[in-house]
Amino acid sequence: MVEKRKIVLVGTGFVGMSFAYSLLNQGGVNELVLIDKDTDKAEGEAMDLAHGLSCAPSNINIKSGEYSECKDANIVVITAGVNQKPGQTRLELAKINTEIMKEITEKIVATGFKGTFIIATNPVDIMTYVVAKISGFPKNKIIGSGTVLDTARLRYILGEYFSINSKNIHAYIMGEHGDTSFVPWTHCYIGCKKITEMLEEKHQDLSILEDIYKDTQQAAYEIINKKKATYYGIGIALTKIVKAILNDEEQILTVSTEVDGEYKHKGMFIGVPAIINSNGVREILELRLTEKEQEQFDFSCNTLQNVIKTEIDPLLK
Repeated sequence: MVEKRKIVLVGTGFVGMSFAYSLLNQGGVNELVLIDKDTDKAEGEAMDLAHGLSCAPSNINIKSGEYSECKDANIVVITAGVNQKPGQTRLELAKINTEIMKEITEKIVATGFKGTFIIATNPVDIMTYVVAKISGFPKNKIIGSGTVLDTARLRYILGEYFSINSKNIHAYIMGEHGDTSFVPWTHCYIGCKKITEMLEEKHQDLSILEDIYKDTQQAAYEIINKKKATYYGIGIALTKIVKAILNDEEQILTVSTEVDGEYKHKGMFIGVPAIINSNGVREILELRLTEKEQEQFDFSCNTLQNVIKTEIDPLLK
């Protein structure tokens, strides 16, 4: 009997369909169901994807459907919500998308779904918190895309700067998927060599690292200003998370997961390096942060916590 590898996608906008297209091209699942409040769009997208199956690496049953399809799914990926507009921060989206996320989560849980949630809707750390509160699922089964894309962007930009394949760069962005993120540069390597050591040996000012971070942190805003939205990068990042779960990869990814004393914080969903396997989040890898890095992490957590307490929790009562 063929192992069931069923993914349900809620939201067939640019992000959702970039994920679906990436998944189709990489293969590894045998069923993909698209759900959207615009049922015609979901059906049309399913048809469009299915017509390319003869060119795909493996066969997938692709269709549109209702929330009842979530019952026996391995993973439900949520990308539905209001998009970020030019000049708008991710946190400004919080109240609007909380109501949407609450309704979606209630519908999914009502089906008897027992799999893993993956959330990409922005602001993703807060939306992941909302899904956790509404669903009551164990924390290992609630995963936000966190800073997986931010980290990929950082590795790409560092690769360009050092003329090194980005796959050989081991650097991470932590904290909020947004304006208060930071890079723990003391834990960033090219191969097995610290990036800070490489710069020192080349007699280059370490201040270049702050410029690289700023380019990374502002990348989404630049893309939004130029083409109104970002979606290809996050689509590929979501596929990476999904495959890490389905294939039990024990992969280290900077997802948004709940800290429980790690990094001196509790009850927060925020981007940290974590080991991902078939059970979702196996464990958080806690890095030894410098005093400055801990302050940056604290600031990121406090920024999210303030929004949750003042804007989000009242909506969840």
